[in-house]
Amino acid sequence: MKFLSKFEWAILALVVLYSFIPAFGGLLRVLELAGGPAIVPENPRALAVPIPITLHILSSFLFCIVGALQFLPSIKRHNPAAHRTFGRMIAIAGCISAASGMWMTHSYVFPENLQGNLLYWVRIVLGSLMIGFIGWAVIAIRSRNIFQHGASMLRAYAIGQGASTQAILGIGWIIVFGAEPLGPLRDGLMVLAWGLNLLLTEVLIWRLLAPKKLPATRMATR
Repeated sequence: MKFLSKFEWAILALVVLYSFIPAFGGLLRVLELAGGPAIVPENPRALAVPIPITLHILSSFLFCIVGALQFLPSIKRHNPAAHRTFGRMIAIAGCISAASGMWMTHSYVFPENLQGNLLYWVRIVLGSLMIGFIGWAVIAIRSRNIFQHGASMLRAYAIGQGASTQAILGIGWIIVFGAEPLGPLRDGLMVLAWGLNLLLTEVLIWRLLAPKKLPATRMATR
């Protein structure tokens, strides 16, 4: 890791900070379910059926934190073997994260003010898309299509990081309006968070990952 640039270290630190609330808050939930002290607010659904939420928290933590390493150029350039190993790891973790998220969405009984029809279907669709993007990324890298591989994984990562943006928007709402958003408003903010992530991702893909076109004058001389 000594070969990482200061900019890449800054990116890693930003990702860890951005993921702090859902990722580390989730780990506290896992400790609670394993018999540890109850530090975070009680979740009766998790206590009743702990397997899907435990799988979701652990796999999401791995996907979001370790997954950030995959987008650092120095890792791919100086240690391609580690990049491939991490890639297999987060591909599996991402699929487990998405599948367990859909499992909870469908099987847990949520109060109407925590999950309406809009949020239910968006979670199901985005979970399916996340698995699809990861599968397409695997197919693309086996075909040596580097652009499609990176673009697909970045889109899957944007979906996986939805909880981080949702936490930021939720906290911001509470600070500004003094109350937690609930019902359709909460659903809308949750969906907006994924939309913002995916919008930013498309900008990054086409500005940073897309193959650069050769100038017309250079193409004419070839």
